[in-house]
Amino acid sequence: MRQRYVLLDLFSGAGGYARGFNDTGLFTPVLAVDSFPPAAKTYKANFPSAVTIGDDVKEVNLAVIRELTGLDRGEVDVIIASPPCEPFTGANPKRRKDPLDRLYSDPAGQLFLHAIRIIGEVRPRVFVIENVPGIMERPIRSAISRELARAGYSRVYFNVLKAEEHGTPSRRTRVFVSNIRIKPEKRRGPTVGQALSDLPPPGSSYPPNHEYPPEVSKRHRRRLSRLRWGDSLIMFQGAKRRIPNYIRLDPRRHAPTVMGSSRFIHPYEDRLLTVREQAHLMGFPDHHIFLGGRDAQYDMVGEAVPPPLAMAIALEVAKYLEEGDLE
Repeated sequence: MRQRYVLLDLFSGAGGYARGFNDTGLFTPVLAVDSFPPAAKTYKANFPSAVTIGDDVKEVNLAVIRELTGLDRGEVDVIIASPPCEPFTGANPKRRKDPLDRLYSDPAGQLFLHAIRIIGEVRPRVFVIENVPGIMERPIRSAISRELARAGYSRVYFNVLKAEEHGTPSRRTRVFVSNIRIKPEKRRGPTVGQALSDLPPPGSSYPPNHEYPPEVSKRHRRRLSRLRWGDSLIMFQGAKRRIPNYIRLDPRRHAPTVMGSSRFIHPYEDRLLTVREQAHLMGFPDHHIFLGGRDAQYDMVGEAVPPPLAMAIALEVAKYLEEGDLE
C-alpha cells in the first residue's frame, strides 16, 4: 500500500474520526474544519501538522483549501465529515416534524448540505459522511442521494455500523454515507470493566484528562449509593421516548451510547466517570488529549466518532484506494 493518503476532515471535533484513520499508518490528516474553539485547539494539539480552520464550514471552499494546503480539485484522496446530528436524532425533542425541513430549513441540518458542497468542489476519491440513523428516513435519504448525484457521485451507499461490533466498549449505531460500500470485519469491543481496568485512580499525573470528576447534586447524592448496574438517576424527554442519564455502568457489558449530554456513574464507586474514563469507553488512546473546560471535554468525547470504529472504516477505505475499485 501507499504510505499515506491525503485526508480532509470536516466538522472534525476533537479528532476521533481522524484518530482512527491516522493510526492505521495509511492516512495523513492535512486539513480540519471545526467552528467550536476547544475542538479546533484540541485537534491541532493532537495533529500538529494539519492545517486547522476554526471557522464556520460555510466559509470554506476549494479556493480556501487550495490556498492553505496547495491541494486542488481531484488531488484529495478522502474527505471525512461529521455534520451535526441534532436536526435528525430522535433524542432531540425540538427536531422539525417534516423530515425535509430538518435538512433544508434547519440551519444545523443545512450544514450537511455544505459538507456535500465541499465534497463536490474538491472531488475526493472517497468520501465518508457520518451521522445518526435518523437520516435513513426515506425523504432525507432520497434528498441526500440527489444532492450527492448533483455533486458528481451517482453511487451512494448508506452503511449502517455498530461501534460495539468494531472494537468499541460502548454501543453506538451510526450511518456512514459514502461512495463505496463499507463492510468491515466485525471485532467485538471490550466490556466496561475491561475498558476501565487499566486506569489509575482519578487525580493521577497520567493519563491526561483524568482529574477527579464533578460531584452529583445534593438532590441526587442520597440515591447514588443505591443505584444498581443499569439504573439511572435522571430521565429526559427525547423526540419519541424518555432517555436515561447518569447511568450506573454494568462492568460486564458494553456502555450505553456516549453522548455530549451523557454522564455515567462508575460501576463500583459512587462518583461520575472522569473525562478520560469516558474517553476509554469511546476507544480513545491515552495520548489523545482534550483541551478546554471540563464540560467541553465531556462533550467532545461524546460527539466523536469512536476511533476503533473509524479505524475499521479507514482500513476498508484503504483497500478501495489501493485496488482502485470503488464498486
